[in-house]
Amino acid sequence: MNPQASSPNNTSRPEPNRRFSVAPMMDWTDRHYRYFARLISRRALLYTEMVTTGAVLHGDRERFLGYSAEEQPLALQLGGSNPQELAQCAALAEEAGYAEVNLNVGCPSDRVQNNMIGACLMAHPALVGDCVKAMQDTCSTPVTVKHRIGINGRESYAELCDFVGTVHEAGCTSFTVHARIAILEGLSPKENREIPPLKYEVVHQLKRDFPQLEIILNGGLTDLDVMQAQLSHVDGVMVGREAYHNPWLLSEVDSRFFGDDHPRPSRIEVMALMRPYIERHVNAGGQMHHITRHMLGLFQGLPGARHFRRELSTTIHRTNEPLALYDQLLEQMQARVG
Repeated sequence: MNPQASSPNNTSRPEPNRRFSVAPMMDWTDRHYRYFARLISRRALLYTEMVTTGAVLHGDRERFLGYSAEEQPLALQLGGSNPQELAQCAALAEEAGYAEVNLNVGCPSDRVQNNMIGACLMAHPALVGDCVKAMQDTCSTPVTVKHRIGINGRESYAELCDFVGTVHEAGCTSFTVHARIAILEGLSPKENREIPPLKYEVVHQLKRDFPQLEIILNGGLTDLDVMQAQLSHVDGVMVGREAYHNPWLLSEVDSRFFGDDHPRPSRIEVMALMRPYIERHVNAGGQMHHITRHMLGLFQGLPGARHFRRELSTTIHRTNEPLALYDQLLEQMQARVG
């Protein structure tokens, strides 16, 4: 963890650059994935998995708030709807040194709906505004909101503008918008990422109608050229599954989105740089696959990619010397791709 002194109600911290970010994804964007992704891009804004207020306040705080300093810039995504609890968590996030605190108003799963978390909150813009205000009153860390363009039964553009306008009046100036509605009954979270149609034009209109706000586009983005073209309509893009399954996509982000042409490591060098991190985790009692499961797509599209994936997803569970297997695999991939 990277503690930093809390300074609520003081001068706000500078906003992180949201021109390109990697979406919060449950079970995927844990601290091990983020460490790995940061080796590939040093500028992309990374997000934690959604963490509920209850987990932060009553659970293992190191587990839910801990991270490696190398992961910065890093944003914490919170799930909750109680303004006081969210304020406490925002203060803890500031103390831990997060660059941003984001409120989840987009997750459609039944489990979070039952706890008034996620997309169902789009039906309660005043409550979301109260949550944002309480968080901002408690900390100087930037507070943002991630939401859908609507939910079933509340999917008109006027209702979207009412939501954004109300939350903005409470003090939020940065909105990450998943360009689909969420259907809260009858669809799984996976189906909610695929069945409701993408409507980028709605997000574009939102930026035109709220030019003073930072509007980040999320949903269905897989191609860097398309993402760059979207920047003529919005302030930034947030990429989800593509950045996980094809992590080398991140290798072009610094130069294409931030004008940062620093030398970047090769895939082999990234694999080598992960080795000491993996060894520390194993020596502390962790399992190697906790980390390597996030690396399966590193060589996607290259010779040996299938072999690499098979060794780290299957063979690793049959060996008593996983680090030796990793070293052998590193040599094999170097011989194949150079």
